[in-house]
Amino acid sequence: MTFFNRARNPRMKNLLFFLLLTLLGSTRLAAQASPPPVGRVVVTYLDSKLLRGNPGGENPRRRVSVYLPAGYDAASSQRYPVLYYLHGFTWNDSLIFNKDGMKTLLDQAIAEKQIRPLIVVVPNEQTRFGGSWYANSATNGPWADFTARELVAFVDGQFRTLARPGSRGLAGHSMGGGGTLRLALQYPGTWAAAYALSPALVGPHPSYLPGPGLPQALRATGPAGLQGNHAAFSTVAVSRAFSPSPKAAPFGANLPGSLGADSLRRRDASLAQWVAATPTYQLPTHTAALRQLRALAFDWGAQDEVRHIPPTCRTFSQWLSAFGIRHAAEEYEGTHGSRIMGHDGRMFQHVLPFFNKHLDFN
Repeated sequence: MTFFNRARNPRMKNLLFFLLLTLLGSTRLAAQASPPPVGRVVVTYLDSKLLRGNPGGENPRRRVSVYLPAGYDAASSQRYPVLYYLHGFTWNDSLIFNKDGMKTLLDQAIAEKQIRPLIVVVPNEQTRFGGSWYANSATNGPWADFTARELVAFVDGQFRTLARPGSRGLAGHSMGGGGTLRLALQYPGTWAAAYALSPALVGPHPSYLPGPGLPQALRATGPAGLQGNHAAFSTVAVSRAFSPSPKAAPFGANLPGSLGADSLRRRDASLAQWVAATPTYQLPTHTAALRQLRALAFDWGAQDEVRHIPPTCRTFSQWLSAFGIRHAAEEYEGTHGSRIMGHDGRMFQHVLPFFNKHLDFN
């Protein structure tokens, strides 16, 4: 005989039934109100052997921020796929997590089933002049090798990763987007899939030519003297990455312009090296690398303030199609930095589901 049957008074039965419903409802609301589990960000350092002794004076001790999903510490035997995310010019790993809100975005994406739990690695590749461009350079050091080889080995040794290409993804924005495409071309068999957001320096464009005021700005002798002139600062950074010359004073690079009478000759030589480093010009000799990928995607805003990005992305997509390389390329209404992070941004709505589909999670 149940408790309700023993309660002979109908009014008492109704009261007890009401109290039971209230208790069940409160329990359900408490369960709904409890926050979903969250991951944590670990900051570690990689003392790079590859970058040690570079002529450009870049610090070989590199900070690496690593997102570990909820449950990582409790599940001592579980291993996870890894997404390597490359930051943009003048940005870094700390800003990705602390200003762009990458940790919150990842916690929400996992809670909402946009992607299964994974590790996300963001290396700090900000340099004295704003960024490595993820390129091997005689001046800056071998940053491409550092990213694709040394960093991957370091992460696989320090964290419980699924240490195989099928469980690695590569993504990035702006300078990091261009780096994503170049590294996918140059290091076959390292990643399963790649996604580039607003990728910079994908192909040649007239906006590469130095604008007014550049020669005067280049009278500076170091990074501090260029801080107020973004065009000059980025020109020096790109030159140190793609037209390096360690002994060339004062920046260790052949610049696309000079203060002397040979400015035209130097411009042509430097720009030729820049063009040769773009994914569009490397594609014909690296098609096999992209065909090894399970998936390749990139997108860009139609109103991007970096003028070369929309036309060069369109051209690169056309070249990929001409070579029969499957890919997704999308132009959307947006600027260089809009609609990237946040719940409604490209990262949450497109990039993470892309890797959820194309990476091995077990």
